[in-house]
Amino acid sequence: MLDLSQIELQTEKETADFGKFIIEPLDQGYGHTIGTSIRRVLLTSLQGAAITQVKISGVRHQFSSMPGITEDIVEFILNLKKVRLKISSDKPVRLTLDVKGPKVVKAGDIQTSAGVEIINGDLVLAHLADAKARLTVHLIAENGSGYSLADERKTGEIGVIPIDANFSPITHVNYKVEATRVGRLTNYDKLTLEITTDGTIKPQEALKQAAKILVDHFMTIHQPQTAAKKQKEAPSSTVSDEVIKTSLEELDLPVRLTNSLKSGKIETIGDFLHVDRRELLKMKNMGPKSIALVDEKLREKGVARE
Repeated sequence: MLDLSQIELQTEKETADFGKFIIEPLDQGYGHTIGTSIRRVLLTSLQGAAITQVKISGVRHQFSSMPGITEDIVEFILNLKKVRLKISSDKPVRLTLDVKGPKVVKAGDIQTSAGVEIINGDLVLAHLADAKARLTVHLIAENGSGYSLADERKTGEIGVIPIDANFSPITHVNYKVEATRVGRLTNYDKLTLEITTDGTIKPQEALKQAAKILVDHFMTIHQPQTAAKKQKEAPSSTVSDEVIKTSLEELDLPVRLTNSLKSGKIETIGDFLHVDRRELLKMKNMGPKSIALVDEKLREKGVARE
């Protein structure tokens, strides 16, 4: 086996949204092993932000039309799905678009709050034909990972339209494996990674995040925790069985957070209290702020983690 200290990561080219990286030398076969793993994680597991809900004044559903606007509502929503933004908060944020015609409406016209930055401000969203046309839109944007269907965010509020959200900040990943030499030996791999992002994250930072996600998962295999460490002491007997069995959905948590907990088979207050904080931090989309938010909701019900 190759001495791991010999492996080097070289940055051949990097811009705000494209990076070309070379990792060599690798033992034969490890080029494809590492390349495939990193590519899958980059495309599916990195966190990004997207618009998830839209409410358009005067529109009750997405199949409506509006006078004075060239695009129909479906086209407008498709354009909103292309808006790329960065959100510093773990909670959903509210954005507003309020414009009058005649005008070419762009993503940069969206009014943002503190901690929100729109990257592709030149993206065209709609065309207002005349001075009588007005477009007033209230938006919800949030952080997440992967692809989220609108059906996961059903709302009973009239006029609020949930939309499919692509949270991934990675638009394309390509890798190539070639032979390389170490001394007289030529049976080693050279891995070349090409990463294209949407501009909300630098390619090298994306590569580091993907590697960390893989390392964290492999550590659970290399150093598995015992059942005693995984299970915290049972919740205090002063907490009633009714509260223990209460669904986390009743805590009015952000949908993204509730879905993350469900994916880890944590569906009730009792489930949450039994899981060690370190295990929670290993779950997708679960950071210290997310855990603190759940703890705050629990305290409102008179329940505290020991």
